[in-house]
Amino acid sequence: MSKIKALINPVTPFAQNAPIIFCDETKHCAFVDPGGDIDVLLNIAKENNLVPKMILLTHGHCDHAGGASELARILSLPIIGPHKKDDFLLSSLNEQGQMFGMVAENCEPSKWLEENDIVDLGNSTLRVLFCPGHTPGHIVFFNAESKLALVGDVIFKDSVGRTDLPKGNFQDLINSITTKLWPLGNDITFISGHGPISTFGAERISNMFVSDSVLKKN
Repeated sequence: MSKIKALINPVTPFAQNAPIIFCDETKHCAFVDPGGDIDVLLNIAKENNLVPKMILLTHGHCDHAGGASELARILSLPIIGPHKKDDFLLSSLNEQGQMFGMVAENCEPSKWLEENDIVDLGNSTLRVLFCPGHTPGHIVFFNAESKLALVGDVIFKDSVGRTDLPKGNFQDLINSITTKLWPLGNDITFISGHGPISTFGAERISNMFVSDSVLKKN
């Protein structure tokens, strides 16, 4: 199988990450969590001679899904993910955007995703991991060949996703990280929804919420 490569693109005044991932053989690409600045994302795809095939959503918050409908309309792309438990968020993106001063449009995915679903992108594949906690329908995309995970707002370098938003659950979040992400391996690089990349191994050492030493104390 082919490897996945990623272009990490901070968008909107919130500077959240909206990666464009692509198969390094076919150049088929997916826009992951396009929260805004759609013109910027389109230009990046064009400049890199990528072939857009889909939009992938890790969860239903406006800073990550608010631009999905616009992008889907412009390029006639399917919106794939997240898990259906985030339907209530995707159907209220407009209201979320107003609360945070962002332009966001409600969206309805072409396909909801479940644990262990496979998404084909060119000659590469992404495995879906159901990782609730930050939102009830949050998912993670994993490419084994590249040792790369797209984790949305589940975990960040030195932190984890907040759980004080509607239907967030801290214990679910910790369980998702320790039972779904850690088993993938310490050498897995992850791209989160905000901030720099890291590895699961580094977070098991230094993350103040989910390091091995912190979890042993709890």
